[in-house]
Order: sequence, then structure tokens, then C-alpha cells
Amino acid sequence: MTNARRLVSAGTTALVALALAGCMSGGGPSNPPVQRAASGVEGAWIDAQGTGLSTFSGGIFQTVATDTGQKLAEGSYFLSGSTSVQISGTSLIRQQPISFNCLLISTNQLNCTSSGGQNFVLTRRA
Repeated sequence: MTNARRLVSAGTTALVALALAGCMSGGGPSNPPVQRAASGVEGAWIDAQGTGLSTFSGGIFQTVATDTGQKLAEGSYFLSGSTSVQISGTSLIRQQPISFNCLLISTNQLNCTSSGGQNFVLTRRA
């Protein structure tokens, strides 16, 4: 039960990070790919405990457990401001909806808050 809770917490954190990454990467022809990669949330993000890896791409996120590869959460994200990302989806462990609001603090850090008030940080994975 403790491992399942850790996975859910990690999945939630990873989901938020992924959401921010995807929301920030949007842009048109005037934004070269190098700028989008440096300032967006597209890509892989890991939670502070290293247990959940979230991937953001094209408005879709997925979080997996780093030790087993088990999918923990999935959903979508969108940019709601220049540094704000809204993430929503489903916890596959709990079979319940999840939602997060995140702020892109730097190109490598997302600070997120779940709808329940839990705070967590996601770090871009190199």
C-alpha cells in the first residue's frame, strides 16, 4: 500500500510537470524550435523523489513509475498564461480524475499544486 501511495504521489507530480511542459511549447512559425524547447514544457519531467516520470507532448501527458514503467496517469494540458499550465487527467491507480495548476519557474523547474492543495516540484530530465 505504501508503494502504491508513493507511485500515485509521484504520478501526480509528474503529471503536473508534464502539463506545464506541453503548454509552454506552443508557437507558430515565428518561434524557432530552439526557443520552444528552451522555454516550453514539452519533454520529460521527474518528481523530487525520482519515482515518477512525466512526458508532455502535443497537449497530452503521461506519467510512468521510474522503477517499473507502469503507467500511473494520463491526460491533457494547456497553457493558461505565459508561465501557467493547467493539467487534467486520470489517476490510473485510483481510477479518479486529477487536476493541477503549475508555474514554469525556469526552463528546468515546474512548481505545481494539485486541486487538493498538495504542492510538488518537477524537474526537467536531461
